[in-house]
Amino acid sequence: MVTNLTRSLTTDESQDLDIQVLKGVVYISLDDKMLYRSGSYEISDKAGEILSKIAKIIIDYRDYDVLVEGNTNTDPISRNNISNNWDLSVLRGSSVVQALQNTYGVDPKRLTVAGRGEYNPVATNSTPAGKERNRRTQIIFTPKLDQFLELIEQAPASSLDGY
Repeated sequence: MVTNLTRSLTTDESQDLDIQVLKGVVYISLDDKMLYRSGSYEISDKAGEILSKIAKIIIDYRDYDVLVEGNTNTDPISRNNISNNWDLSVLRGSSVVQALQNTYGVDPKRLTVAGRGEYNPVATNSTPAGKERNRRTQIIFTPKLDQFLELIEQAPASSLDGY
């Protein structure tokens, strides 16, 4: 999955996202300045090409469900329809989910949206560079529940067994 996605991306597109695999879960972190204008949740035209490639991967890999998670930094926001960073993060995740469904044909039954606000930082919020890294939308590929339970059964015994 990761190889197929990275091969489909141009050099410029690769700079706008980060892909990690942790314990069988694929995390695609999209840079918010590529996706949205500051303080906005409307998806930019530039984001369309990357989202179409991600949608193709989602469609091709039917054994995974997808969580789209919006994240912000700690800078406060208050607009007519956005009262705080919780709102902004959920609206951003929802915009991506709706684009995946409505524009790129991803089955909505496989999609979940979440907002983490400022509470899931990957960098410090005390520097401009850190704040920029924390403003992101993550697309997380997770095995379907029955497959996840199989993975748990196959996992080696931990040192906590017996407690």
